[in-house]
Amino acid sequence: MALNKLSDEAIELLQKLISTQSYSKEEDKTAEILSRFFSDREIKCQQFGNNVWAVNRCFDSNKPTVLLNSHHDTVKPNSGYTRDPFLPSIENGVLYGLGSNDAGGCLVSLIAAFVHFYNDESLKYNFVIACSAEEEISGKNGIAALLPLLPAIDFAIVGEPTEMNAAISEKGLMVLDCVALGKSGHAAREEGINAIYAAIDDINWFKSAQLERVSETLGPVKMSVTMVNSGTQHNVVPDRCEYVVDVRTTDAYSNQDLLELIKKKVNSEVNARSTRLNPSSIEVNHPVVQAAIELGATTYGSPTLSDQALMTGFPSLKMGPGKSERSHTADEFVLVEEIEEGVTKYIAILEKVVR
Repeated sequence: MALNKLSDEAIELLQKLISTQSYSKEEDKTAEILSRFFSDREIKCQQFGNNVWAVNRCFDSNKPTVLLNSHHDTVKPNSGYTRDPFLPSIENGVLYGLGSNDAGGCLVSLIAAFVHFYNDESLKYNFVIACSAEEEISGKNGIAALLPLLPAIDFAIVGEPTEMNAAISEKGLMVLDCVALGKSGHAAREEGINAIYAAIDDINWFKSAQLERVSETLGPVKMSVTMVNSGTQHNVVPDRCEYVVDVRTTDAYSNQDLLELIKKKVNSEVNARSTRLNPSSIEVNHPVVQAAIELGATTYGSPTLSDQALMTGFPSLKMGPGKSERSHTADEFVLVEEIEEGVTKYIAILEKVVR
């Protein structure tokens, strides 16, 4: 199929998706739209929850497999919108609407690339397209639930707005619930052990710690104390101080390894709400990265979280049309020419790898 026809169909599909509410956990209607898009093109697809996926027609289990993934859920529109977030209007080459940039433009561009390769019998790789749910909340019924059902994956392209540059690493996330313990007493006398003061020592460690390992692409691990709660009344020395730490992890440490290191460095009780949102990376000499570089992409480390955090056992590259800074903003938009570039470059990059 000609590239301009693929791009036109991608833009039309994106307009249908934008006009249909698809908040995280409420993506059933957009899942229907995606399933219909595939069936109208005689592409057999499957659905698990609100995740929609398909494999290429000539799938061969003896060949390696590339996963093309992006999400069709959105955040809720914020109060700053001056436009109808569900009206996918195009004005002067700008397509407006909720989810247009994050990550609708990426999703439809990857779908177009999948359609391009769908019937090709000469490929060295298989293709899987996965349109995932619950990405915005890293939900357990999104890509994490879908991956065990997919064929073995050798590498993935995850569609997120990067201006078609190559994010070869991505920070992970841990949220830590910490408790510093003391002993209660009367504030007017030299009684008790103030838990707030105990917490301050550990909070200062989180503020100033310089960990030994530093990622080449993501820099140092970033730890920020973001919530503190302690005390019952003004004249009682508090025996408990609770605080929360936001930890942005890098490929220099696994989440579990970093958690164990932190527990050794502070006196507070430390519990991670989850260690499942891991940092990710792909070698710069991987063929798909080299193909992207040959076509003008620059490489960098991404500070934002995506479904990559839930992909383990295979390398993944984050790349897609649009700009990250537009995500979750009022009057969200993507340029039509960005989608056209996304379709063209995804296909060109993959051609260099799968032929």
